[in-house]
Amino acid sequence: MKAKTIRPAKRTYPTGNPKFSVMQAFPSGISDSDPFLMCDHFGPTPSKGFLGDDEFPVGWHPHRGMDILTYMIEGRGRHADSMGNRESFASPGMQWISVGSGIEHAEGGGTPAGENEQGFQIWINVPAKHKMDPPAYGTEPPENIPFVTVSTGVTARILAGQFGDATGPFKTKQDVQMVDYMLEPGAAIEHTLKDTHDNCLVYIYNGNGDIGDAAIVQHQVAQMDCTSAERTFTVRAGAAGIKFLIFAGKRINEPVAWRGPFVMNTYDEIERTMMEFRRGEFPPVRVPWDYQSLAAFPPEHRKEL
Repeated sequence: MKAKTIRPAKRTYPTGNPKFSVMQAFPSGISDSDPFLMCDHFGPTPSKGFLGDDEFPVGWHPHRGMDILTYMIEGRGRHADSMGNRESFASPGMQWISVGSGIEHAEGGGTPAGENEQGFQIWINVPAKHKMDPPAYGTEPPENIPFVTVSTGVTARILAGQFGDATGPFKTKQDVQMVDYMLEPGAAIEHTLKDTHDNCLVYIYNGNGDIGDAAIVQHQVAQMDCTSAERTFTVRAGAAGIKFLIFAGKRINEPVAWRGPFVMNTYDEIERTMMEFRRGEFPPVRVPWDYQSLAAFPPEHRKEL
């Protein structure tokens, strides 16, 4: 299988703050990403540290209609949400939410001041029948993420879907596979896609090498030719080694209406969601206390962060 397209990720400013930028593999790099909506690569940058119990660098904001993963490869993740979850986790670790009918959450501030933090925020679309499911949540420390020695000089973390006998802990509504590969200089892998996966994106977040017969470097994203009868492709590391994420999945092939943090199938659904939010009726599923204030939590729901 060959790469049919290789494009650079683009620098974007997801919060509108010109001091905070990410490298966006998709949709800015490659827009034909169904079922994957977005991959923002942030860092490595020094952390400003813990700001307070109720303070987060990425403040409270809503979501509806997608699955979200925050995958940290440096630093310490920290998360709070409208389901009453408040947790932090070491890297390489993850926090995921199948947001369904809606959540509010806030993130960041878990890494000690001056230490680097780096990771990825990834959104995956869900079929229309699951847009209004009850939200679900998980925090996965490093020991919960399968770590596989594939061959000499090749290791992988399995984030979602099946990989041999391992299953990634990110529970998505759509059929996907997400793998974080790390190759030492000169090492190579052959990765085989499931027959049902008709889209595959490969994002290089460190190093360089070749994908099939094409050269690829840091901050580039490749789209594989999934129309080919061949289901296997090769990645070979260059002199500095290579690290990359594979996003393989089955296309949903449904209309996408996307406005900010909401992803539905029609813009009428988006307007109804925004009306709910303005009326204070969002999210429809939430804890009965003020989830934005740690002091308001019942004692049995507090955790050491």
